[in-house]
Amino acid sequence: MFTARLLQFLQFLHVPLAATCLLLPLKSPLKKHMSKKMLRTWLTASFGLLASGAFAQQVDSLSFIRSKRMSDDDLAKKREGRFVTGLPDLSSDPVTGVGFGVKTNIIWNGNRDNPLFAYTPYLMRLRANAAYYTSNARELTISLDVPYYKGTRWRYRLDFKAQQNPANLYFGSSEATLGRLRLPSNPGVTFATYAQYDAARKALRPGQPGEAAEVTDALSNRFRETEVMLNLKADYALGKGKWRVMGGYEIQHLSYATFQGTKAEATLPVTGQQTTAPNGTALLQRDAQQGLIFGLDGGWVSIIQAALIHDTRDFEPDPTRGVYFEAANEFSSPVIGSQFSFNKLFFQGRAYRKLPVGKRTVLAGRVGVGNIFGEKAPFFEFQDQWSPDGSINALGGRQSLRGYRANRFLARSLAFANAELRIRLADVKLGKQNFGLGVAPFADAGTVRDRWQDLGFRDVRFSYGAGARIAWNLSTIIYADYGLSKEDRLFYFGIGQNF
Repeated sequence: MFTARLLQFLQFLHVPLAATCLLLPLKSPLKKHMSKKMLRTWLTASFGLLASGAFAQQVDSLSFIRSKRMSDDDLAKKREGRFVTGLPDLSSDPVTGVGFGVKTNIIWNGNRDNPLFAYTPYLMRLRANAAYYTSNARELTISLDVPYYKGTRWRYRLDFKAQQNPANLYFGSSEATLGRLRLPSNPGVTFATYAQYDAARKALRPGQPGEAAEVTDALSNRFRETEVMLNLKADYALGKGKWRVMGGYEIQHLSYATFQGTKAEATLPVTGQQTTAPNGTALLQRDAQQGLIFGLDGGWVSIIQAALIHDTRDFEPDPTRGVYFEAANEFSSPVIGSQFSFNKLFFQGRAYRKLPVGKRTVLAGRVGVGNIFGEKAPFFEFQDQWSPDGSINALGGRQSLRGYRANRFLARSLAFANAELRIRLADVKLGKQNFGLGVAPFADAGTVRDRWQDLGFRDVRFSYGAGARIAWNLSTIIYADYGLSKEDRLFYFGIGQNF
């Protein structure tokens, strides 16, 4: 028994470490100290253990996923075999604009006599998405997810992303962002709503040192990000399967640009007449020059990921019961080939409860708390919290505060909460396709701080709203959300539950 447990632990340990060694940049300090023979021996041993676990391990008794059994109602709707869900990607976001593209899923469910059929969302899913947005943003993502491979306790995931987004927003990187909106060129003037702020930043103004004679601030809160990313993860179910440990490795290259000097929209202060003018100095550039942020030059980021997960959800894409908790960590250092040093810690809890009202009424809630350590942690790492279940852009936007723009509140520490009441109104079958139609009123809250010790209930920002939901063959959730706050009113449309 001890030998078997030891082998299982070594198998888990070697999955992320083998991937890490394989993907380290050629000039990584770690590889400099490893001879070719040492590296070959390490990789052979690592992938030997991985292969013995993934391909030779006997099918488990499945006791470790008994708690994940789908409801009888959902199980009756689950399709057998392999099928494709592909649809034109029509989405809408206040920042990136209207998106056009293709979202495809190839899903392998197996047959109903498969012991895993009632306990997993699928046996394997290959997802490929490509999209172009009216803001000139573009994105290609490919992901592979294999839960409980061949009935074992292992789950493997691979994610690749290539994207460029010239519409990213930046309002600062400290708890001062909790204040009212203000222009980079004149922080003494504030605005109560985003509409007032947006109109003011387009006004033509005299140039400051280093700027043209007359400029506009229309693009001064924007920046362009270009990213290429590869992520490999594996997790292992412990005991009865409610707890999992996960390890992963991610490598990405990032580059950034701001828009000072670029021709942009402008209005004449007196008449309001439309014109164009060079854009003034960007807020991101100002903060970099003052040493308030780091990482504007971009570069290579190498990250080792680890997480402890507790998961009793009955159906991951759209749960009706169960809880999900995670403690997730990302570590980046020149020791593993990165150009940056930081450590990110994120805790997240979610709960789902089916209410005895209607066909399928689910109360869903989430709480998240995160902090980034490292004196010179790059600004772009402040913008999201890494989660094994999907990273969360914070704070503001569709994934956190739906009544505020993305990245509206940004600092080293954050806390947020979401609540939704997901009400199924009707189920419709068209040919072999099943559609569930529903609505989801929601409420969001969140705040940021410069130190995690100061997190609390002071200066909390709230938003609320309602959305529509269409569940296509259970696994594909189409959403349309309208969020409101004191500052803004925003509409979102796309695919996937918020949490």
